[in-house]
Amino acid sequence: MSLKEGDKAPAFEGIDQDGNPIKLSDFSGKKLVLYFYPKDNTPGCTAQACNLRDNYQTLLDAGYAVVGISSDSPKKHTNFINKFELPFPLIADEDKSIHEQFGTWVEKQMYGRKYMGTARTTFIIDENGVIEEIISKVKTKEHANQIIK
Repeated sequence: MSLKEGDKAPAFEGIDQDGNPIKLSDFSGKKLVLYFYPKDNTPGCTAQACNLRDNYQTLLDAGYAVVGISSDSPKKHTNFINKFELPFPLIADEDKSIHEQFGTWVEKQMYGRKYMGTARTTFIIDENGVIEEIISKVKTKEHANQIIK
């Protein structure tokens, strides 16, 4: 599935690091930064999460909720959150069903080897559940600036 700006966001549902359900309808009436990233505790993913953490109050003040998604387990998410003091939830999409809904589980290539992995992508979803913006060229160290222009 190829989503584009102006499309209704898929009605996802997943569990966060504590086993709590999180779904799109939880954010009705709010703007949502839904960011897909490859793996907890890797350099790029850590830089991105810490940039969002460091600018979290600015994002909240601008009316955004922030939720991260990777295929890591809830336990890995808990360790990542605790290690870097992340103030927002992370969804454990171990079966990649949410990745599939958003088209972020893709074939990648490194050193000539092909494999499946997460396309680092951020979806800005408006108060009505419509995709306002898709950021596919994420600058991990400046991500909040890409969201708040």
